[in-house]
Amino acid sequence: MTVYNRFEIRANRYYVPEPGLARFLFGDTRFAWFWLIVRLYVGYQWLTEGWQKLFGFSINYESFGQPVKGGAWVFNNHTGAAIQSLVNGALTKTSGPFPDVYGWYAWFLQHVVLPNSATFAYIITFGELLVGLTLIVGFLTGIAAFFGVVLNVNYLLVGTVSINPVLVILGSLIMLAWRIAGYYGLDHWLLPLLGTQQLGKRRAKVEAAKTPLPPVEATPEPEFQPVDETRVTSG
Repeated sequence: MTVYNRFEIRANRYYVPEPGLARFLFGDTRFAWFWLIVRLYVGYQWLTEGWQKLFGFSINYESFGQPVKGGAWVFNNHTGAAIQSLVNGALTKTSGPFPDVYGWYAWFLQHVVLPNSATFAYIITFGELLVGLTLIVGFLTGIAAFFGVVLNVNYLLVGTVSINPVLVILGSLIMLAWRIAGYYGLDHWLLPLLGTQQLGKRRAKVEAAKTPLPPVEATPEPEFQPVDETRVTSG
C-alpha cells in the first residue's frame, strides 16, 4: 500500500490543488442548487429553440403556441431553406474593415454548409433538442454544456448575437461545475458509475499527502546515573 501511494503521489506531482473558493463553487454539493437553476435556464433556452425548428411553433412562455417565421426547419418540402437564408445573410457580412463574419468561416459556410444545408438543418435541430433535454434532466451535464457552447460559438461566428453571449458564459460555467451541475439530476447516479468519485478521492489523497505533517517532539533520552562503587563493595 505504501509503495502504491508513493507511486500515485509521483504520478500526480504536477497536480495543482484547487483554491477553496473554486472548490466550493464548482465541486461542493451544497452549492448544487445554484447550478440546477442555471442548468434549467440554459436547457430551457435550447429546448424551445430546437422545438420550434422541429415543429414550427413556439413553446416559449412569451409566445406559446404561435407559429414561427419560416416554419419548421426539417421534415418538409423546404428542408434546408432556413440554413440557406442564414448562410446567405452571413456571407453579406464579410466585407468592410471590421467584418462580422471572418473570411475563413465564410469559406466554411459557402463550401461546406451551403451545399449540405439539409443535413445541417437536421444536425442543428436535433442537436439543440438534445442539448436542452440533457441539461434539463442532468444527463452528462458537462458534455451537454460543451456542445451547447459549440453551437453558440457558431451562431456568433455567423454574425448572430441575440442571447448567444449569455449562453456561452453560462455554458462555460456549467462545464467548470460538471461534477455538481447535474447533482440534482441523472448525473447523481451516473457519474459515480463512471468512476468520477474515485478520481475526486484520489486527488484528495494527493493533496493530503502534500500537506506537511506537524513536527514530532523527540523523547529525551534518560541520563546516565553513575554507580556508587563503595556501596556495592560494602554490601
